[in-house]
Amino acid sequence: MLLQANQRTKLDDSDDRLFYSYPRFVTHVDEGFIDQLTSLYRDRLKPNTRILDMMSSWVSHLPQDMEFAHVEGHGMNEEELAKNRQLNHYFVQDLNKDLKLPFPDKDFDAVVNCVSIQYLQYPDAIFYEIYRILKPGGIAIISFSNRMFYQKAISAWRDGSETSRVELVKRYFDSVKSANEVPGFSQVEVISQKSNVPSFLQMLGLGGGDPFYVVIAYRQV
Repeated sequence: MLLQANQRTKLDDSDDRLFYSYPRFVTHVDEGFIDQLTSLYRDRLKPNTRILDMMSSWVSHLPQDMEFAHVEGHGMNEEELAKNRQLNHYFVQDLNKDLKLPFPDKDFDAVVNCVSIQYLQYPDAIFYEIYRILKPGGIAIISFSNRMFYQKAISAWRDGSETSRVELVKRYFDSVKSANEVPGFSQVEVISQKSNVPSFLQMLGLGGGDPFYVVIAYRQV
């Protein structure tokens, strides 16, 4: 396994379905982060393609001026997903319990995940699923800041630094090839914009902009 058992633990180990059972119609990062992410999506995603917004919510931050063939949403709260007007369809699934995505091989052109990667307890299995459902050359975009539901983030993330979290996501991508004897993902690209405000103030939403981290890779043929 990519992570040891103790690295997958959460401070709150109650059923995630209970934690996410009521909707949270808020954004978990600031407008600067969202603007940068939408701009990145505009640059890297292609119109008239199939997109999976994994671990989504009531907003997807996809460019409003781009038309996609299909945007599939996944999340843990049906009310949030139902409110997301950028989704053509959605489904609810706990990826820490059910590790297989309900799609055929090579079904999507892109998989995006915004500020939720820290909650995956079996990231190596999920990143293999991302690889499996992507078309050859398809892109995976994983974005995150330093905010989180602290009690639900895994120990490997919660106890790490911002730098170590970037390295962790890079390892998630790299694990696909080494563990499954497949071509895997391309060499990852990292976009990093740190904040100059102390982390404890950022987590309280005080001062400065949220740090902006993105790790990007493509499925190799």
